[in-house]
Amino acid sequence: MRVRIDPEACQGHGRCYSLAPEVFGADDDGFGTVLVDPVLPSGEGPARLAGANCPEQAISIEA
Repeated sequence: MRVRIDPEACQGHGRCYSLAPEVFGADDDGFGTVLVDPVLPSGEGPARLAGANCPEQAISIEA
């Protein structure tokens, strides 16, 4: 699976990298970044959880 963060929508709440640190990280300004592409099977559940918990719905997931 692949994930993407829309930089226009991300407000830097940090839920993505708190819930799935193996998939997401933070840039120098605290906005979410994708660390792995594609996401390993072990990170798929946490990535989906992070996507579901993003207040701005800035995370898109492709199977």
